[in-house]
Formats: sequence, structure tokens, C-alpha cells
Amino acid sequence: MTAEPPAGRAGEEVSLEVRWIFPGRLEAAVAGWFARFPIGTESREDSYLLDPRLPGLSVKIRGGRALEVKMYHGSPGVLEVAGRARGRLESWQKWSFPVSAADQDSGSPLGWRPVGKSRRMAHFSLAGGQIVARPSELDQEPQCDVELTEVSTSGQEWWTLGFEASGPSDLLESTLEATARLVFDRPLPGEEPGLDESKSYQQWLTQRPDPETGAS
Repeated sequence: MTAEPPAGRAGEEVSLEVRWIFPGRLEAAVAGWFARFPIGTESREDSYLLDPRLPGLSVKIRGGRALEVKMYHGSPGVLEVAGRARGRLESWQKWSFPVSAADQDSGSPLGWRPVGKSRRMAHFSLAGGQIVARPSELDQEPQCDVELTEVSTSGQEWWTLGFEASGPSDLLESTLEATARLVFDRPLPGEEPGLDESKSYQQWLTQRPDPETGAS
């Protein structure tokens, strides 16, 4: 596989994220809860590099189109929406390189785990000092993407709710917190997202053995 960044450089961004991952199928009540915001949809398969393990790094092929490398920069603390959700905030730096489908072998190479995703996405940004449900019209403005995603891997079904704030580094935490308060102004049906469910895709996958091979 050969990465082909434009002019020898990769797209790069810094984000603040929080994610919860739950077992089983996504229930209609949860999908309806999220649908009160304008959403877009996307389906794709990502492949995550699990072997060799690279502490502090997450490496994946995104939808067969980009190699993404994320470096973990620690946690500034816990997101807490009183009585509604608690999750670990995670700071990441990401680089993205376009890849050609011709460079990729068919099937899943040894050490990589394919993950199918059916995503519902809502975009939030600051307007007049308040978070509103619409994408920012300007680059580098404070914004937060929220996704509700059905996940399938190794014959099992899961679903996840994730927040990703981007923009000026000094506004990442306040932007994510304001978005979370808006999204959780109604409780998530049947669930109260907590610290036990709060983890990145990479952490979740490395903690779960592949039932088809027995390898983690």
C-alpha cells in the first residue's frame, strides 16, 4: 500500500473527542432521539491496524480512500452532563493521506480488523455565542461533529455515539461541552452513557479478541 499525500504533505488537524460504544443493535428509539437534529448519512468500511500494537497511535484505512494516523495527546478530564452522560475527553492529532484502491490487496491483511459503519451525522457550530445545529461556514471556526453509528465487526453488532470538536485549540473543550449539553438536553433512551462505555475505536478493538481467529 502506497500513500500519496499531495505535494508530499498530509492533511492534519487537532481534535477533542469523546465516544461511547454499546453492544447490540441500534434501537429505533435512539435513532429517533438523534433525528431531532438535521442529519446526513454515510456507510463505509474502515480497517484498523491492531498488530503490531502502536501505543498512543491509531492507524486505519478510511473507506478504502485514506490512510489516517492519529496520535493520542492525553485526556484533559471528564465530560459530565449532570444525570445524562459521563465520558473521557481525548485529545488527538490526525494526519490523513489519500491512497489508491489499486494499492490495496483484496481481503483483510493480517493484523488489520475491518469495521463496517453506517453513520448518522449532525454538525454543530458557534453562532452569536451559542451552539446551533449547523456546520460552520468558515474554516477554523469552533465546531463539533456528532455521530450515531451502527457498527459491525467479526460478525457482531454494536453502536456508538461520538463527539469530535475542531477549531481553535483554546475553544475545543467549551465547544464540545456546549454541544453535549444541547444533544443531551433530552436523555438518551434506555442508556446513560458512562465511563465504562467511554473509549476510542482503537481502545475498544484492542480489548476485544476476534472471535473468528481468537486474536485481539
